[in-house]
Amino acid sequence: MALFADRRAAGRELAIALVEWRGTDAVVLGIPRGGVVVAAAVAEALGLELDAVVVRKLGAAGHEEFAVGAIAEGVRIVTPDALRWAGMSQTDLERVEAAERDELARRTDVYGSRVVDLTGRTALVVDDGVATGASAVAACRAVRARHPDRVVLAVPVAPERFIAPADAVDDFVCPHRESDFWAVGEYYDHFGQTSDREVLRLLGAAGSGR
Repeated sequence: MALFADRRAAGRELAIALVEWRGTDAVVLGIPRGGVVVAAAVAEALGLELDAVVVRKLGAAGHEEFAVGAIAEGVRIVTPDALRWAGMSQTDLERVEAAERDELARRTDVYGSRVVDLTGRTALVVDDGVATGASAVAACRAVRARHPDRVVLAVPVAPERFIAPADAVDDFVCPHRESDFWAVGEYYDHFGQTSDREVLRLLGAAGSGR
């Protein structure tokens, strides 16, 4: 059953759970592409700065939405249990990773011209949901390297079983923890692809509003 009309609606609901950071120097960091739409709604509702943190999922062959790992700048995560479930060999993983590293570089080039200083601030890392959590955790580890005071992972929906690792995440905020979880998209009425143009528009609008 869908919980949200679309990503913007999910972001508005998530903002309620993050209200303690309203008007502070916290920074909202969306994971492109869809996570930036959620993050933009959070930033708008709470009057916070918005930026992106680029991460790429390492998807299972034939089931690309299922993550066996993730990469971000200076971060590589591979989940052995997921790799076994997907029946992927080391060669399969290397092929997927090579392609995703190319896309990581492309997106970093497209989105990364404005890098917000996170030193001593709270970083609110936002995505449109968590399934395995590999992408979100990779993003948080990349953010941690930028020396924020705290790293908060915030998503509208996640599996009840998901536990954010303490070395990457100080706080995990999620309004909907679902016991019978399969895919993030099933909790949205509209879960279409978000374009680079839309991500850049949202980041640009947030920048011009400061």
